[in-house]
Amino acid sequence: MTSSSLDSSATTAGVRVGCDIGGTFTDIVLALPDGRLFINKTSSTPNNLGRAIIDGLQVLIRQAGIAPQDITEIVHGTTTASNTILQKVGANTGLLTTEGFRDVLEIARIRTPTMFDLGWSKPQPLAPRRHRRGIRERMDAQGRVVTPLDEQEVLRVVGELVADGVEALAICFLNSYINPAHELQAQRCISAAFPRLALSVSCEVLPEIKEYERTSTTVVNAYILPAMQSYLSQLKRDLAAIGVKASLQVMASNGGMMGVSIASDKPVYAVASGPAGGVAGAAQLGRVSGEPNLIVFDMGGTTAKASIIMDGQPSLTNEYEFRDGISSPSRFVKGGGYVLKVPAIDIAEVGAGGGSLAWIDSGGLLCVGPGSAGADPGPACYGLGNLHPTVTDANMVLGMLNPVALAGGSLPVSPQKSRDAIEQHVAKPLGLDLVAAAHGIRDVANLNMARAIRAVTVERGRDPRDMTMIAFGGGGPLHAVDVAKLLGIRRIIAPAMAGVFCSAGMLSADAEHNFLKAVLKPLAQCRVPDLADILASLRSKGLQVLATEGYGEETVDIIVKADLRYVGQSSELTVGLPAGPLGEDTIPHLHAAFQRLYSETFGYANEEPLELVNLRISARGLSTQRLDFGNIKVDASALEGGVGSREVFFTRGQPARETRLVARSQMSATPMQGPMVIESYDTTIIVPPDARAWADAIGNVIIEIQERSA
Repeated sequence: MTSSSLDSSATTAGVRVGCDIGGTFTDIVLALPDGRLFINKTSSTPNNLGRAIIDGLQVLIRQAGIAPQDITEIVHGTTTASNTILQKVGANTGLLTTEGFRDVLEIARIRTPTMFDLGWSKPQPLAPRRHRRGIRERMDAQGRVVTPLDEQEVLRVVGELVADGVEALAICFLNSYINPAHELQAQRCISAAFPRLALSVSCEVLPEIKEYERTSTTVVNAYILPAMQSYLSQLKRDLAAIGVKASLQVMASNGGMMGVSIASDKPVYAVASGPAGGVAGAAQLGRVSGEPNLIVFDMGGTTAKASIIMDGQPSLTNEYEFRDGISSPSRFVKGGGYVLKVPAIDIAEVGAGGGSLAWIDSGGLLCVGPGSAGADPGPACYGLGNLHPTVTDANMVLGMLNPVALAGGSLPVSPQKSRDAIEQHVAKPLGLDLVAAAHGIRDVANLNMARAIRAVTVERGRDPRDMTMIAFGGGGPLHAVDVAKLLGIRRIIAPAMAGVFCSAGMLSADAEHNFLKAVLKPLAQCRVPDLADILASLRSKGLQVLATEGYGEETVDIIVKADLRYVGQSSELTVGLPAGPLGEDTIPHLHAAFQRLYSETFGYANEEPLELVNLRISARGLSTQRLDFGNIKVDASALEGGVGSREVFFTRGQPARETRLVARSQMSATPMQGPMVIESYDTTIIVPPDARAWADAIGNVIIEIQERSA
């Protein structure tokens, strides 16, 4: 990577933009066709999330010297779906289901996330019981009609729900994954009679076995549907108002892009939209950096996220639970949130970010998060009215952050307000001095973030000591070394544009859509021609959707997978199939691949017969404009930072150390021994005394933690 100032002679046709809305900042990366990048961090605007995108984008348009119409594509990671669930501000949602299955959402899996927590309460269903109705209809397990659907009953029930204030309706009938005729019939008659009612139909959202998982996913989709449609429509209007008429793509939870029309109909596929962009970017960066195995650590203003990349590929899951606290797709911890059975990157998330509030519980213990000061009013040092301490305030007191302004000078700060907040709410109540209290806040946050990393490493059988950490987000490089020490990690990468890396990662993604077909047949009884016909149908759907987004068949990659389990089991594992036509070796390949994966996952395997549950395809539209992390040129202003030195408290119980300040632009291939603080527009990198750092050939800052002498 080399820095570059503006060259007005360069072409500006085909400008792409990545933008990610976080709890504190909205991050935007503008990429010119010649590889130059301009970045911006703007305080998020909770009351109108798209406003921050418009404000930040206008700044970048001026900086880059382009016209709004030069922007041809915007890739957007949005928190609209996740915030709608967390804040419980979604639509009044109803559910139509088969008679006798009204309480599937209440019964769920009959599991609790913690065995001995007597104070635990089950999450309230997003569709309350009075808005869930059973309809007399029935398909049998083979998809044959047992009881026909009565349209008059459907219209009568829906009329009652609408009169009671229902704004969105989920339709989920028994066995519709085999034969969706009744769901489609109900959809047609409801749409004709109630055109303003938002509909979410399970055969379109998730045509898959497992009644609870399918119902939960369809209801979540209905709950967030109006909010997502309203948000994306308003964003398109706001962009058009400033002259930007670019194609709008939304980042999906699986790390791919999807068109705005798909995102508007199936927002459940974008609940983990923003974090997925960072993991997708980390995978691309790892390939060009020669680091195929990475621990991804993303710390923002509200949460910290962790994931792993093995052999250059993000770890994926087909199901996860969205909930408060630490959210993880662990197969062993169920029942604490809303089940989403959709493809997603395997990300553990914990409520520990720069804006996370420090507080003392009733037992006198210091806690950090999950409550956050967010962007408004923000940490106490912002001076916008918050008087309670946050992780950012602790870092300010310890000297780790610029005491004058953040975000390249655009955000003035007051260290005294940080000191006052910590003194009043933590130090005095606990009988600590100011610096010890600040260390305590930082230490608790670090331990919480280490928990998230353990959830995707140790709890999945991976040893973090054997891996490299890639740290990004506004706070990732600020805390990376301390978190790494807790886990025995010795090598850390702080990528270029670390503070806006999720937005940059979105520009490295391909379009991706997933389709599946239930098979539910013993593997030994499956006929290869029948499987080939199913895959041909799924492939046709994938090509059709990607064609509407501008991808020709020559730019499409089809990845085939199968869900298998031992006969009699209720859960399955997903294995891949080689590219190309199916052949005589297809069934033996599936059998061997499942046995191998089962043994790796559970430590043993047996010779019991297998069942093929689903066939899946991922249809990927390969972008010809993907951001190349091996050849980027960040605008010089984004690499500027402080000079001189300041006192920094690195270790509890030890005095402050005079620490040199280094601008990111001054980092070279020559290792520099800590302590030092590396500053840039978008983030701050902390290198303690027992570590050294240097810049690699493509602009990453590499931090190596040195072994302590005996």
